[in-house]
Amino acid sequence: MVATHKHPIVEELIEITGQDPADCYQCGKCSAGCPVREFAAEAPNKIVRYMQLGFYDKALMSKTPWLCAGCLTCSSRCPQSFDLARFMDAIREMALHHKVEIPESNTLKFHQSFLKQIRSYGRAFEFGLVLDYKMKSFHLFQDADVAPEMFIKGKIGLIPHRIHNRDKVKEIFAKIEKENKK
Repeated sequence: MVATHKHPIVEELIEITGQDPADCYQCGKCSAGCPVREFAAEAPNKIVRYMQLGFYDKALMSKTPWLCAGCLTCSSRCPQSFDLARFMDAIREMALHHKVEIPESNTLKFHQSFLKQIRSYGRAFEFGLVLDYKMKSFHLFQDADVAPEMFIKGKIGLIPHRIHNRDKVKEIFAKIEKENKK
């Protein structure tokens, strides 16, 4: 039996995701199919590569995980079944946990607003998300010109939809908060 020792950051990442960054062999299919790749300074597979090579700070400080839409295109394309969307989510979680300065503060504000909606309603409530984000970022009139059309088309509702078993979602958040206090 061979003993392997991994850096604590990698061990934390494996614990969160259940997968080892070493499993990725850098074929690039994830980055080739990523719908937000053109907006990211670094390709998604490069963030995995940073973790493989020991550049943990570069991975945690990158803007790319914060741009990830969580669409799972990358994960579905991977020949190794490496769940890159889960990996990016874990990198964001770890950056927050390790108090890494987030490259763009408004990205973190949006992330917090989104999670607030999930915690409260069990799913995204777009109107609440927009209001909360606007108040945090002070971009009060940004995109105001498209709001009427979105209301007319029913893209933004004034009343949140509630899901069944919303208490289960709240339990998940409570468990995470308990873990983070340790």
